[in-house]
Amino acid sequence: MRWESRSCGVWSIAVKIKHEDGIPKCITSLSNLRILDVIGNKISGRLPADIGRLSRLTVLNVADNVISGPIPTSIVNLQSLMHLDLSNNKLSGEIPADLGKLTMMSRALLSRNQLTGSIPTSIANIYRLADLDLSVNQISGPIPAQLGSMRVLSTLKLDSNQISGQIPGSLLGNGGLSIINLSRNSLEGYIPDVFGPKSYFTSLDLSYNNLKGSIPKSVSSAKYMGHMDVSHNHLCGPIPASSAFDHLEASSFTANDCLCGMPLLRTC
Repeated sequence: MRWESRSCGVWSIAVKIKHEDGIPKCITSLSNLRILDVIGNKISGRLPADIGRLSRLTVLNVADNVISGPIPTSIVNLQSLMHLDLSNNKLSGEIPADLGKLTMMSRALLSRNQLTGSIPTSIANIYRLADLDLSVNQISGPIPAQLGSMRVLSTLKLDSNQISGQIPGSLLGNGGLSIINLSRNSLEGYIPDVFGPKSYFTSLDLSYNNLKGSIPKSVSSAKYMGHMDVSHNHLCGPIPASSAFDHLEASSFTANDCLCGMPLLRTC
């Protein structure tokens, strides 16, 4: 095992570990540890079950390793945690139901794992959360409507899962959410008609689902629509005429049942 420490002061220790047999359990005895960054070190094994002992930890980054097993339930005891990145590992099992106890967290990145179960509704209690990425997992069940009430959340990525049910209107009606990716799931029902002058989307991707009905006319009143993709659904009817769509290509609307109008070649 090789340790590379950037700062070894009493109050803050940033550790780089290169170890193929897992994160050593003794690390949880470093009670003053603030930053644990082991990104891209080919670390295998499991996260320490008592990782919650690191009560002063503000950054936990274990991305781009081969860590397996469940996310320890004790992780919800990291009350000072602001940045959580567990992405691109082999983590399995469910997301801890009480993850919402981490109210100081601004980023929760859990993408590209093998996580199952549903999205915990408690996540809506993380009032400082700006970036939530659960993409490319095996998460099922509905999208909690409570996520739409999060005032700070600006990026939500749930794509490439097994999420079902309808899209909560509160989600698309949240004026603060500028990046939403719900593509490649099993969502059904209608696209909520909740767009308005406060709608500002850098990217809205609803492609590869089972959505039906028409594209809501209220989309044309959106303040900004940088990218929108509703392809590969079961949508019908005219594409709303809007300057917000002028830059969008036909590929954003293809492979539906009977959409028509520009930028598609099919007339209504």
